Amino acid sequence: MNRYSTIFSTVILMVGAFNAPAVFAQDHSQHMASAESKVGPMSSGEIVKVDKAAAKLTIKHGPLTNLNMPGMTMGFKVNNAAMLDQVKTGDKVNFVAEKVNGTLTVTTLEAAK
Repeated sequence: MNRYSTIFSTVILMVGAFNAPAVFAQDHSQHMASAESKVGPMSSGEIVKVDKAAAKLTIKHGPLTNLNMPGMTMGFKVNNAAMLDQVKTGDKVNFVAEKVNGTLTVTTLEAAK
């Protein structure tokens, strides 16, 4: 192979490499959207505070596997204000927390059995 063939082949490979990410991004974005819509298992916790004015629950909880978070006590927004009327301080609950528009939010809440 002469020098010009090598240069030409290199240029063709580079152009293909620059165009390839756009093709792959479309395929991966579809997979990412379906992966994000899946919710992990419910976590367990205890209601520490109900703040109706701020639409928040403070929950002492175990690990949140879907968010890769260890157990701790923290406040969460609720996606439905009716959840605030379902619980009181000291209640044991099972819940799902998700990141909604960048905010940790309780999306599912039920009394622990």
